[in-house]
Amino acid sequence: MAGQHFTVTRLEGVSREQFMQHLYPQRKPLVLEGIDLGPCTSKWTVDYLSQVGGKKEVKIHVAAVAQMDFISKNFVYRTLPFDQLVQRAAEEKHKEFFVSEDEKYYLRSLGEDPRKVMDNLLIQVTGKKRVVLFSPRDAQYLYLKGTKSEVLNIDNPDLAKYPLFSKARRYECSLEAGDVLFIPALWFHNVISEEFGVGVNIFWKHLPSECYDKTDTYGNKDPTAASRAAQILDKALKTLAELPEEYRDFYARRMVLHIQDKAYSKNSE
Repeated sequence: MAGQHFTVTRLEGVSREQFMQHLYPQRKPLVLEGIDLGPCTSKWTVDYLSQVGGKKEVKIHVAAVAQMDFISKNFVYRTLPFDQLVQRAAEEKHKEFFVSEDEKYYLRSLGEDPRKVMDNLLIQVTGKKRVVLFSPRDAQYLYLKGTKSEVLNIDNPDLAKYPLFSKARRYECSLEAGDVLFIPALWFHNVISEEFGVGVNIFWKHLPSECYDKTDTYGNKDPTAASRAAQILDKALKTLAELPEEYRDFYARRMVLHIQDKAYSKNSE
């Protein structure tokens, strides 16, 4: 049985006050249309970006396929001057390449700030993207390794290997130049570029500052309470390992049931 599919709500002409007071507290993805982003949507052409970005060396991911797997690492790390990267990324076939003439490039950031557990506005300045999101309530169906899902091909998943993935509810949207997607913290997202484009991410902390590690300026780490809980759980699992397998299995299952009963809501959205 296939999971439920939803289209991310699109709203036009939303003011900052409307967003913060009425939409932001709902903690669901939302596409905002008609926001004045200034001249960048028309000005940021390939030639303009190449000229302004200059020859600063940037680290990139290079893969033979569009879907980069950050668990098995189906890409290589390379370095290019920024202007060359922009020119190559806009090509369909490459005269110069690292892996193949139709290789794909991904520049994670011009800075060193891969933020993980924060709210995010993805601003599609130019180009088009398809974005698929999954609720944190469906984490148990996503086959996670750390913060990444093992299911790479979400459109045609291997259900023999990942049978629970069919239960995950899928929220999908298409972004065109000028669209802004709100991605709440903890939501998993898969982004596919349908043509060359530039996106800008803006992150901010959702929780009060005291909930974060004081040394974690940008919210890369889990909230401190979550980190402490994970450490306690690791200690509990090491303690269970002292028991014979039959006992370990029973008490581990009882712990899981206790967590389900006490720690999180089982209600659907």
